[in-house]
Parts: sequence; structure tokens; C-alpha cells
Amino acid sequence: MDHLLSDRVVAITGAFGDLGEALANLFAGCGARLVLIDRTPCPVPSSPTLLVLPRVDLTVAPTCLEIIQQVEKHFGRLDALVNIIGGITCRPMPLGDRNLAKWLYGVHLRTALNISKAAFPLLLQSPAGRIVNIGSGVAARKGQANGVYGATKAAVLNLTEDLAEELKGKAITVNAVLSSVLDTPQNRAAMPGAEYGRWVAPEQLCAVIMFLLSEAATQITGAGVLVSGRA
Repeated sequence: MDHLLSDRVVAITGAFGDLGEALANLFAGCGARLVLIDRTPCPVPSSPTLLVLPRVDLTVAPTCLEIIQQVEKHFGRLDALVNIIGGITCRPMPLGDRNLAKWLYGVHLRTALNISKAAFPLLLQSPAGRIVNIGSGVAARKGQANGVYGATKAAVLNLTEDLAEELKGKAITVNAVLSSVLDTPQNRAAMPGAEYGRWVAPEQLCAVIMFLLSEAATQITGAGVLVSGRA
């Protein structure tokens, strides 16, 4: 597994959070060259095997085009894109809250759509292009979605299916991972007293994403892979 991603260029959006850090460590250990993209600052500098792009807003389509131009300039290629940027709030999320709906729509759906569309030209040059989106288990459980959060996560799954259909016959697969609650310090602080042992460890979700990037998953596209833990 040490060389599973040897010399492949993998971009991660939302890369500076707990899941992004776990993914970056795993991918780097497997030989990948990384593009780390996030809206927050990052003290880590770029290097020949690492391109760091902080303080970027992926809800702006021209920004995404500029990002891909920087990727091409730095590495000359892109083999995989993992979209994990997202947001959640622990207060009730009714569908009628327009401000919240606009924010979640932007952070979940628009970011994934914008950066995926911008990345298509480079990914099409790869012999095994990959896009993996992060959805949510609520998108796969009818009637259990949490208002506007569930609606926007369901839209991510629909986007995944649509992009997979659009790219059918091309050397790009598009899949989504639908996770239940991740066991991170941030989520533990937000939900004290929860049964943490039933949650999904970031490393477990990373393993599923790694599989979808692998050669073994070449024939899998348009799938929503449920990683529910014991929730």
C-alpha cells in the first residue's frame, strides 16, 4: 500500500480540517503529490511535492479555474480530486431558514460543482482520473435528513450521479462517500455525551476513499458508498 498512489497528483478541498489532515497524511505515505486547498490560512509552505492553496473561496467559479491553473503550473497534471469541504451547525436547520440554506448550498454543492468542472480538462488527461465527493449518511436514509443540511447533502449525491453519467465512457470515475458522524475533536465538543464509539473514525473513512482512488475501483462510478459506523 506504500506506493499505491506513487507519483499521482491528488487535490483535497477542505484540506486543513481533521479529515483533510488524515487524508493528506495517508496519501503522502502512499507516494502521492498533494494539492491542499482550503478557505482558512495554513502555515505549511509549498514544496516540489506539495502545493498549498489557502484562503480560497470555491463558491466562486473563476477562483476554481485559477486554482487548477496553479495545479497545472506546479505539477503539470491532476489525477484525483477529493471534495471534503463542508459545514454543519448543531442548532435546528429548518428548510425555511434562507440564510442557512444559502450558506450550506454554497459550501456543500457549489464548491464541489465549481472545482470539479474546473478540474475536468486536467483529469481527462490522466489515465485514471478520480473524483470523490463527501456526502452524508442522511442523504441515503429517507425521512432522517436534518432539514436543509440533509437536502444539500442529498444534492451532493445527485451531483455525483450526474457527473458520473456525464463522464461515462471517459477515464474518470465520480463517486461519493456517505458518512455518519465523524469522530473528531470538533464533533465531540459539539455533542458532549454522545456515544463516540458508534461514530466513524477519520482513518476508516480515509480507507474507503483510498479504495475509490485505487485501480481496484476502476469500474465503480456514480456510487454513493454508505459508511455508517454503528450509528
